[in-house]
Amino acid sequence: MAHLKTAVSKGDHTLGNPKAAKVLVEYGDYQCPHCGLAFPFINRLLDNYGDEILFVFRNFPLQESHPAAMMAALAAEAAGLQGKFWEMHDMIFEHQASLSADTLLHLAEKLQLDMQKFSQDWRSQELMSRVEGDFEGGLRSGVNGTPTFFLNGARYDHYNETYESLEQMMRD
Repeated sequence: MAHLKTAVSKGDHTLGNPKAAKVLVEYGDYQCPHCGLAFPFINRLLDNYGDEILFVFRNFPLQESHPAAMMAALAAEAAGLQGKFWEMHDMIFEHQASLSADTLLHLAEKLQLDMQKFSQDWRSQELMSRVEGDFEGGLRSGVNGTPTFFLNGARYDHYNETYESLEQMMRD
């Protein structure tokens, strides 16, 4: 069984209870249809398990299959520098079928981001390095597709695109 090689840290994007006994890490791709299917399941898991879970999202853009994935990851990170990572994350998944530079700029405007700062950050080497760091950490952890989930450091290989399979992971 594969294990998470990069420990969860303050630099990660997290939702939920930082002291939770269950830490769920997703390596995801914003243009991946399977990640799009998992998105509402993760939100439901967070609603149902509340303080029992900490969720971490890490970027794993599969650029050969999903040409807009890197651009979307960089947009989420750029929004994160203005305190709106999760809002952009959610909006990107909600508009997954129409991802483009124009769509991402429209979403940033909708979030009332400082557009000059967003445009600069979106193209910055700093954010590119962050996304590449997530990707490399995923590779070291045995990630070879998206979404890939790790619960408390151990890869969970029984996700079958149902909410019930994620809920089973929480009960195991």
